[in-house]
Amino acid sequence: MLLDPPAYLASLQSNIRQRPIPWDGAVRAGTLTDDQLARIRAVDKVKRDVRRQTVEADLDAYHILFVGGPGHKSVLESAAKRHDVVQYILVLLNDLLDTVPALATAILRTGDPYRHFLPLLAHSANTEDPIPLLTSTVLASLLAASRDESPATLDKALPVIFSYLSSLTRNSDAGLQDIGVQEYSSLLYGRASRKQFWRQRSETVTPLIEILRSAAGINGDASASLWSVTAGTAGTAGSGFGGSLGGGVGLQLLYRVLLVMWQLSFEAADIGDDLNDEYDIVLLYTQLLRLSPKEKTTRLLISSLLNLLTQNQTTLLPIAVLARLPPLLQNLQTRQLADPDLREDLAQLRDLLDEYTKTKTTFDEYVGELNSGHLRWSPPHRNAVFWAENARRILDHENGELVRRLAEIMRKPWDSDKAVLAIACNDVGCLVREVPEKRAQLEKLGLKTRVMELMAEADENVRWESLRALGGWLQYSFDTNYFTRHRAIEYQLTGWVRNTDNNKVEGEAQGDDDSIAAFLKHVDKGPRLAQVVRLDKEEREVVEGEEEFVIRR
Repeated sequence: MLLDPPAYLASLQSNIRQRPIPWDGAVRAGTLTDDQLARIRAVDKVKRDVRRQTVEADLDAYHILFVGGPGHKSVLESAAKRHDVVQYILVLLNDLLDTVPALATAILRTGDPYRHFLPLLAHSANTEDPIPLLTSTVLASLLAASRDESPATLDKALPVIFSYLSSLTRNSDAGLQDIGVQEYSSLLYGRASRKQFWRQRSETVTPLIEILRSAAGINGDASASLWSVTAGTAGTAGSGFGGSLGGGVGLQLLYRVLLVMWQLSFEAADIGDDLNDEYDIVLLYTQLLRLSPKEKTTRLLISSLLNLLTQNQTTLLPIAVLARLPPLLQNLQTRQLADPDLREDLAQLRDLLDEYTKTKTTFDEYVGELNSGHLRWSPPHRNAVFWAENARRILDHENGELVRRLAEIMRKPWDSDKAVLAIACNDVGCLVREVPEKRAQLEKLGLKTRVMELMAEADENVRWESLRALGGWLQYSFDTNYFTRHRAIEYQLTGWVRNTDNNKVEGEAQGDDDSIAAFLKHVDKGPRLAQVVRLDKEEREVVEGEEEFVIRR
């Protein structure tokens, strides 16, 4: 069924309004009662003001007309077998809700206001049947007008409505997608409805993200593709705007989807990290910002990013920097923007990122990169000073959370971006070299096994980096300095060890007598692949204030 949104819904409703309904015959057949028909005729095909006055003067009668009451059937129940009448009633009710918002409140005061509506969403599996679509429109109008957050709405109605609308947004027809997205927007009027929307995100959010990815020209592995786009826009090109929307996504549909996601972003404090973890939202929005064809879409992108980054500064600001958002914003601010709200949000977002970039350390940069789930050859990876100063901190940070993130990254195949695996192997090798006594921590996470697997990778760079990383483990087996330091730490000794110019090893160790004795036994034996010819030892003065055992270069 090919539609021309958003005119399709309006055209459908207009056609139904113009259909002749044999009302008197419906009464004679028992489809309607005389009272129901009188109520319908009083508001059908009359001026808007007359309709409003009529309904407001007898709200109780009209809410009973549509949802029933004690001793009275709903007109939807009475006419259930007459699909033409049901369609007409749904269009009429939607018109009345638009004209008389108080009718929505009156309807929702009844004990079970959704009893006759929710079954109509599953009225037919036939996509040509307009009744489910007309019903969802009525329900969206009903809830938008009342902003109801009762248990009947939140627990019973909204989950069913969201599930139905998701069938529209998943449809290949852009017209149905647009109708579904517009009705989503009208339902996200409060925190409770937005939270329910997020709880059903596999149905609700995922199809919207797929539309946005199509618009951004992203296919296949979305994360790798987005990072590839970011890497490809490095330098001056990365600061500019250009390109066009992909995937056949029209401007109207793009705007509507961005509007829904902007509404959802007001829950950023609760969902921001998960939204980015599951959908790479910061990367995706940065790419869409490069392609944004109009100020109205740019405004929604900037405002949503501001909400997300403000509420999740520790986790999302580093990713925004990696995504090259700051130079993009700088370029955007040079444009002649007519929208004052856009200019204000843009200035706030720039200030937020500028403050972060002024204070962030190289360690912050590395943490942000790991948390982004993607690695690139940024400065920390090849910086020996960085690893000497931060390796232990990386291993200990939040009880090993960073190395767990590194392990998660390495477990993926990264078929479209093998550089990630090469960089990860480099990092593992640096950790082993700088903090060899923590090898067991890395091995428990499967990093040694994964490094050995990657030695068989087809990519030459991955093979080379995995070989270098494995060399760190093998070196430790016969490197006397690392062996000595490891044993000293095991027995809680302080001091130092180093290689001499004449190929010997010397050092100092201090601690209690039993620990020193046990330590010297290990040193006399030496590492597994080394041979100790002679161990000379002497007592020396205690060094005050010594706190650790180090390898001197």
